[in-house]
Amino acid sequence: MCHPPDNLNDALAEQGIRLREDQVHQLDRYCRLLWDWNTRVNLTRHTDYRRFVTRDVVDTLVFADHLEPGERILDVGTGGGVPGVVLAIIRPDLDISLSESVGKRARAVADIVRQLGLRAPVHEARAESLLQRLEFNTLVARAVARLPRLLRWLRPHWDRFDRLLLLKGPAWVKERGEARHHGLLRHLALRRLASYPMPGDGGQSVLLQICPKERMLDDKRCRMRQWPAR
Repeated sequence: MCHPPDNLNDALAEQGIRLREDQVHQLDRYCRLLWDWNTRVNLTRHTDYRRFVTRDVVDTLVFADHLEPGERILDVGTGGGVPGVVLAIIRPDLDISLSESVGKRARAVADIVRQLGLRAPVHEARAESLLQRLEFNTLVARAVARLPRLLRWLRPHWDRFDRLLLLKGPAWVKERGEARHHGLLRHLALRRLASYPMPGDGGQSVLLQICPKERMLDDKRCRMRQWPAR
């Protein structure tokens, strides 16, 4: 492939992605802040515009396609802020919080969010501890843990959120089998909502939705609770 684009607009155009000018400006500021912090704290490997767009923006847009206006979202293990910070930029209609248990990463992302002027609190905590006192519609997770481990972490807390949206690579089928073997999906419905090519290696990324079986409205929709605005 040719040399990576030297600006965000060209990288977005390569993928046929069109965003508002103010959103592109905010995403570009996010990149610069993220890459500056990355020289001190390990936050991302996507350190050029092409990798940022083909991995971080594309993945976040897939999440965004399956979120309803006004949903309360928790980004589980946000790392450098994906998908949570990018969602906060392209979907300001969402109520987004971010969790990160590694203190130096959480503080870096909190500084980035502050400089961007976003309303997206960053919690220096594991998602499980937040769920002991907060409620959400949807948890979003990317590159956090294997499916069986993630389901074990969340198992006691399904009364505190409605569903989990999880981005996985080709190993998701094996991980689903392991989760079934250990009984971790016994009372849960797992659905594949989307799939699309991973850049470079020919594999597939998939967006999975998991929620309690009794909350399923039809083949792909979960029943979502409503709360007053915060």
